[in-house]
Amino acid sequence: MEKTLAVINQLKEQGVINDYAVCGGMAAMFYMEPVLTYDLDIFCVLAGEEKGLNILAPIYKWADRAGYKTFKEHLLIEGLPVQFLPVYNDLVKESVENAVEKKIGLVKTRVVAPEYLVAIMLQTSRKKDAINAGKMLGEAKLNKRALLKILKKHGLLAKLGAIEG
Repeated sequence: MEKTLAVINQLKEQGVINDYAVCGGMAAMFYMEPVLTYDLDIFCVLAGEEKGLNILAPIYKWADRAGYKTFKEHLLIEGLPVQFLPVYNDLVKESVENAVEKKIGLVKTRVVAPEYLVAIMLQTSRKKDAINAGKMLGEAKLNKRALLKILKKHGLLAKLGAIEG
Protein backbone atom coordinates (compact mmCIF):
# COMPACT_ATOMS: atom_id res chain seq x y z
CA MET A 1 0.00 0.00 0.00
CA GLU A 2 2.97 2.32 0.60
CA LYS A 3 3.83 2.48 -3.12
CA THR A 4 0.18 3.03 -4.04
CA LEU A 5 -0.14 5.96 -1.64
CA ALA A 6 3.09 7.47 -2.97
CA VAL A 7 1.50 7.44 -6.44
CA ILE A 8 -1.70 9.02 -5.10
CA ASN A 9 0.41 11.76 -3.50
CA GLN A 10 1.89 12.35 -6.97
CA LEU A 11 -1.63 12.85 -8.34
CA LYS A 12 -2.03 15.71 -5.88
CA GLU A 13 1.42 17.13 -6.59
CA GLN A 14 0.71 17.07 -10.34
CA GLY A 15 -2.63 18.84 -9.87
CA VAL A 16 -4.80 15.97 -11.13
CA ILE A 17 -6.63 16.11 -7.80
CA ASN A 18 -6.70 19.01 -5.34
CA ASP A 19 -7.01 16.93 -2.19
CA TYR A 20 -7.80 13.43 -1.00
CA ALA A 21 -8.34 11.23 2.03
CA VAL A 22 -8.23 7.48 2.46
CA CYS A 23 -11.70 6.26 3.43
CA GLY A 24 -13.61 3.01 3.82
CA GLY A 25 -12.14 -0.18 5.24
CA MET A 26 -8.51 0.86 4.82
CA ALA A 27 -9.15 4.06 6.77
CA ALA A 28 -10.94 2.12 9.51
CA MET A 29 -7.86 -0.06 10.03
CA PHE A 30 -6.08 2.96 11.52
CA TYR A 31 -8.62 3.09 14.34
CA MET A 32 -9.97 -0.42 15.03
CA GLU A 33 -9.44 -4.09 14.28
CA PRO A 34 -9.31 -4.53 10.50
CA VAL A 35 -12.45 -5.26 8.51
CA LEU A 36 -12.45 -7.34 5.34
CA THR A 37 -11.63 -5.18 2.34
CA TYR A 38 -9.76 -5.77 -0.87
CA ASP A 39 -9.41 -2.26 -2.21
CA LEU A 40 -8.28 1.21 -1.27
CA ASP A 41 -11.06 3.81 -1.35
CA ILE A 42 -10.07 7.42 -1.88
CA PHE A 43 -12.35 10.42 -1.47
CA CYS A 44 -10.99 13.05 -3.83
CA VAL A 45 -11.50 16.69 -4.59
CA LEU A 46 -11.02 16.92 -8.34
CA ALA A 47 -9.03 19.68 -9.96
CA GLY A 48 -10.74 19.73 -13.35
CA GLU A 49 -13.99 21.12 -14.65
CA GLU A 50 -15.43 17.73 -15.64
CA LYS A 51 -19.04 17.19 -14.66
CA GLY A 52 -21.60 14.38 -14.65
CA LEU A 53 -20.54 10.93 -15.77
CA ASN A 54 -17.17 12.22 -16.96
CA ILE A 55 -16.05 13.59 -13.61
CA LEU A 56 -13.22 11.07 -13.14
CA ALA A 57 -11.89 11.48 -16.69
CA PRO A 58 -8.73 13.38 -15.62
CA ILE A 59 -7.74 10.55 -13.27
CA TYR A 60 -8.32 7.88 -15.92
CA LYS A 61 -6.39 9.92 -18.53
CA TRP A 62 -3.52 10.26 -16.08
CA ALA A 63 -3.64 6.52 -15.33
CA ASP A 64 -3.57 5.64 -19.02
CA ARG A 65 -0.51 7.86 -19.61
CA ALA A 66 1.18 6.38 -16.51
CA GLY A 67 0.48 2.80 -17.64
CA TYR A 68 -1.98 1.87 -14.90
CA LYS A 69 -4.81 -0.43 -15.94
CA THR A 70 -8.44 -0.52 -14.93
CA PHE A 71 -10.27 -3.42 -13.33
CA LYS A 72 -14.02 -2.93 -13.05
CA GLU A 73 -14.48 0.36 -11.16
CA HIS A 74 -10.89 0.33 -9.89
CA LEU A 75 -7.51 1.46 -11.09
CA LEU A 76 -4.74 -1.01 -10.38
CA ILE A 77 -2.02 1.17 -8.89
CA GLU A 78 1.14 -0.67 -7.93
CA GLY A 79 -0.91 -3.88 -7.75
CA LEU A 80 -3.61 -2.55 -5.42
CA PRO A 81 -7.18 -1.89 -6.62
CA VAL A 82 -8.01 1.77 -5.93
CA GLN A 83 -11.47 3.29 -6.20
CA PHE A 84 -11.59 7.08 -6.50
CA LEU A 85 -14.80 8.57 -5.10
CA PRO A 86 -15.40 12.25 -5.82
CA VAL A 87 -16.69 14.20 -2.84
CA TYR A 88 -20.44 13.90 -3.23
CA ASN A 89 -21.93 15.85 -0.33
CA ASP A 90 -21.05 18.28 2.45
CA LEU A 91 -20.21 15.58 5.00
CA VAL A 92 -17.73 13.87 2.69
CA LYS A 93 -16.21 17.22 1.68
CA GLU A 94 -15.81 18.13 5.34
CA SER A 95 -14.22 14.72 6.05
CA VAL A 96 -11.53 15.39 3.43
CA GLU A 97 -10.94 18.92 4.71
CA ASN A 98 -10.47 17.54 8.24
CA ALA A 99 -8.50 14.42 7.33
CA VAL A 100 -5.61 13.49 9.60
CA GLU A 101 -2.09 12.81 8.50
CA LYS A 102 -0.84 9.25 8.94
CA LYS A 103 2.20 7.35 7.75
CA ILE A 104 2.41 4.01 5.97
CA GLY A 105 6.07 3.11 6.03
CA LEU A 106 7.82 6.26 4.84
CA VAL A 107 4.83 7.68 2.98
CA LYS A 108 2.61 10.35 4.50
CA THR A 109 -1.05 10.12 3.64
CA ARG A 110 -4.34 11.71 4.61
CA VAL A 111 -6.99 9.56 6.28
CA VAL A 112 -10.58 10.36 7.19
CA ALA A 113 -10.78 10.92 10.96
CA PRO A 114 -12.68 8.27 12.94
CA GLU A 115 -15.52 10.63 13.89
CA TYR A 116 -16.16 11.32 10.21
CA LEU A 117 -15.90 7.64 9.32
CA VAL A 118 -18.68 6.88 11.81
CA ALA A 119 -20.82 9.73 10.47
CA ILE A 120 -20.35 8.60 6.85
CA MET A 121 -21.17 5.00 7.79
CA LEU A 122 -24.38 6.18 9.47
CA GLN A 123 -25.28 8.36 6.50
CA THR A 124 -24.64 5.58 3.98
CA SER A 125 -27.04 3.31 5.90
CA ARG A 126 -25.89 -0.01 4.48
CA LYS A 127 -26.14 -2.91 6.92
CA LYS A 128 -22.37 -3.48 6.90
CA ASP A 129 -21.81 0.22 7.57
CA ALA A 130 -24.11 0.16 10.61
CA ILE A 131 -22.18 -2.86 11.92
CA ASN A 132 -18.83 -1.16 11.31
CA ALA A 133 -20.05 2.10 12.87
CA GLY A 134 -20.99 0.15 16.00
CA LYS A 135 -17.57 -1.50 15.95
CA MET A 136 -15.87 1.89 15.59
CA LEU A 137 -17.87 3.25 18.52
CA GLY A 138 -16.69 0.35 20.67
CA GLU A 139 -13.05 0.09 19.58
CA ALA A 140 -11.78 3.39 18.23
CA LYS A 141 -10.54 6.29 20.30
CA LEU A 142 -13.18 8.83 19.32
CA ASN A 143 -13.67 12.40 20.35
CA LYS A 144 -17.31 11.95 21.42
CA ARG A 145 -17.97 15.69 21.55
CA ALA A 146 -16.67 16.15 17.99
CA LEU A 147 -18.67 13.14 16.80
CA LEU A 148 -21.91 14.49 18.28
CA LYS A 149 -21.26 17.90 16.72
CA ILE A 150 -20.72 16.32 13.28
CA LEU A 151 -23.80 14.11 13.61
CA LYS A 152 -25.97 17.02 14.72
CA LYS A 153 -24.74 19.26 11.90
CA HIS A 154 -25.56 16.59 9.29
CA GLY A 155 -28.85 15.38 10.79
CA LEU A 156 -27.57 11.96 11.83
CA LEU A 157 -28.20 11.86 15.59
CA ALA A 158 -31.25 9.60 15.22
CA LYS A 159 -29.16 7.08 13.26
CA LEU A 160 -26.65 6.98 16.10
CA GLY A 161 -29.45 6.24 18.53
CA ALA A 162 -30.65 3.40 16.31
CA ILE A 163 -27.33 1.55 16.44
CA GLU A 164 -26.69 2.23 20.10
CA GLY A 165 -29.99 0.57 20.91
